[in-house]
Amino acid sequence: MKLHRLAAVALLLIGGAAAPAAADTPAARPAQPRAASVEVPAGVSAGVAVFDRQTNTYTEQLNSTTGFRSASVVKLLLALDYLWNRGPDYTVPATDRAWLEPMLRGSNDDAASTYWSNNGGRAIITRMVSRLGLKDTAPPPTGYEGYWGYTALSARDTVTIYRYLLDSAPRPVRDFVMGHLRQSTRCASDRFDQHFGIAGAFEKPWAVKQGWSGSSYGSGTCGPPRAATATAAASPAQAAPSAVDLTRPALHSTGTVGPGDRSIVAVFMLHPAGTSYGRAYTDIGRLTRSLNVPGAARPAGWWYGTWSDHVNVRPDADTGMSPITQLPAAVQVLVGCQAKGEQVSVPPYTNEWWAYLPQYDGWISNIYINSPDNKMPDVREC
Repeated sequence: MKLHRLAAVALLLIGGAAAPAAADTPAARPAQPRAASVEVPAGVSAGVAVFDRQTNTYTEQLNSTTGFRSASVVKLLLALDYLWNRGPDYTVPATDRAWLEPMLRGSNDDAASTYWSNNGGRAIITRMVSRLGLKDTAPPPTGYEGYWGYTALSARDTVTIYRYLLDSAPRPVRDFVMGHLRQSTRCASDRFDQHFGIAGAFEKPWAVKQGWSGSSYGSGTCGPPRAATATAAASPAQAAPSAVDLTRPALHSTGTVGPGDRSIVAVFMLHPAGTSYGRAYTDIGRLTRSLNVPGAARPAGWWYGTWSDHVNVRPDADTGMSPITQLPAAVQVLVGCQAKGEQVSVPPYTNEWWAYLPQYDGWISNIYINSPDNKMPDVREC
């Protein structure tokens, strides 16, 4: 695990405790009922819509008609375009499943790029806008026709897409798409941890299609190392003028929550230039947890900030255990409980307490938790 040099310098606590919380990250946030209003972090632009399918009403709307660059959320439209005229049985050949399943579960970019280039590019979006009656969706701007992630999409239109899937689509289409979204993998194909937002704020059942785009996000830390590949989703060095912001780091969480897919949730976020992935991941988590989402079950525990990057999440409180995954740098995590384990040393500090992260079903050393003491004062023992 690599230490941030600034974090190492900032270790000023006595007795070998973990690094202090950053000024903009509270040391701990107990899991609480939703806030009175949508919690939008400073400097962030957000578009939000929450639709309760039981009452047929919106419970949250914030800039819901504003267009954002879709990043990988547009893959919903690519999948629906593929399936549109395949009735009456909507059979998906094995060769097509080989790219559709990774695109929906692991947000595979290569699969999206191949489909985009082979099936008309911008015309795909034009077709789906007409078919679904989308109001704020538009193809990538002129000059950037190959960048499918530059498709404009709003929270309102995203709700429309999910309502079509759940209420109007032929059953094989609904089962295929929603079935794969329910099996979203924590580690995306590009090694980014994609279980932020909806997937981090609520207990299952949920189904998600996430999106992320930003040069400041660096490379993913999740899962085994993988050689980087260039895709059509990558941002050019200089974006063209557009009604939709093509440059600020974007992080989006969309999907359904609760038994029977009761609530449809769409959260689109743009962060200030230079925002790290861990910070964006934390911000979208806080915003999503503040929403009124009927039918949602919220996980129990305490929200804590972390420090350092590539922090290993292990299956037990022991560094001899191979890591399950690694955390995005300085991300906020839900701590379920804590226990003594192997003593970890980050000179001149040591700590024998470990935090159990229920959403990962794994452990990290408390030395990487932003807490004033080695043992978190408010967290129960396992």
